[in-house]
Amino acid sequence: MNRWQAAGLAATFASLAPLAVAAEKPAPAKSPKVEAASPTVATLDGGPISEAELDSLGGSRLFQARNQLYTTKRQILEEAVNKRLVERLAGERGMTAEALLKAEVTDKVAPLTEEDKKAFYEANKARFGTVAEAEALKQIGDNLPRQKENDRRREFFAEIRAKAQVKILLEPPRVAVDPTDDPALGPQDAPVTLVMFSDFQCPYCSKTAPVLHRLAEKYGSKLRIVFRDFPLLQIHKDAAKAAEAATCAAEQGKFWEMHDKLFANQGALQVDALKKRAAELGLDTAAFDGCLDSGKHTAEWQQDTADAQRYGVTGTPAAFVNGRLLAGAVPIDGYTQVIDEELDFAAAKAVAKAEPAKGGKPAGKKR
Repeated sequence: MNRWQAAGLAATFASLAPLAVAAEKPAPAKSPKVEAASPTVATLDGGPISEAELDSLGGSRLFQARNQLYTTKRQILEEAVNKRLVERLAGERGMTAEALLKAEVTDKVAPLTEEDKKAFYEANKARFGTVAEAEALKQIGDNLPRQKENDRRREFFAEIRAKAQVKILLEPPRVAVDPTDDPALGPQDAPVTLVMFSDFQCPYCSKTAPVLHRLAEKYGSKLRIVFRDFPLLQIHKDAAKAAEAATCAAEQGKFWEMHDKLFANQGALQVDALKKRAAELGLDTAAFDGCLDSGKHTAEWQQDTADAQRYGVTGTPAAFVNGRLLAGAVPIDGYTQVIDEELDFAAAKAVAKAEPAKGGKPAGKKR
């Protein structure tokens, strides 16, 4: 599991490692138009190679490199914000930063008792597998206090950051995700668009599925959620047909209902089971069965797969929030942090556009 942590404390984006690459080769990348003003980075027999052309050739490789740079910058920025807030609060209380953290974090974590360790063990037995109970209790005793202190530390930083109304405006790298007519929740003109590439047989995707509904409920018209298919054919033999079943259900206005049914019954995605799901939803079963048997929607998940690979996606789930990649089973807090930042970006741009330009004329308006 990969873990992206802003300052390691303020917020955690948990990302599961990519599961597999789909069997098909990605579709050829679409080359963006090269602007005439793009700087020249090399010449060949007097002919220029522009920076825009380099970006086009680099594709997902350059995006990954920019993501790594952004992650490092973001971590440094988060650490600086947290440090400044702690020092300011410590000064107000007439104490050192170290003393403040001890009082607000270390001292507020209750000592771990034997009952605590046993309760944790009983609740998490499956995670320990064949490890003997005595050894498991020792591991719990070694690690759980640290985990509890880290939890309290994150909570403390969240508290002081909320009071300071921290806004992170560092511009992240983005992928230009093409608009599609795939199933969606939310209006087309929403300031934030979340494009989810998912696989109906992927266990991590099933954990993310209900998160989409919660996000839609939380943000309403501010968020558009688009669902796209990326069946991992090498390890999920039923995922492609499940994707077709969802699209067949969409023909009858029941995509999201089928979406939820498929994720709730991942062990039964064979064709007969898919037809059973359609009957349970009250669909016109003759029309659904004919749609599924015909394979008429095969090209749609194949196009989604090709696009996902072109964007640099290698596993599921993978989401792009206004072009910002969130890979793996990200918890809802990870999504809300990025969505909130994107809403802040949108608000800041709206204010900048509305502010009068120098000379007294409103920016962007003509007489």
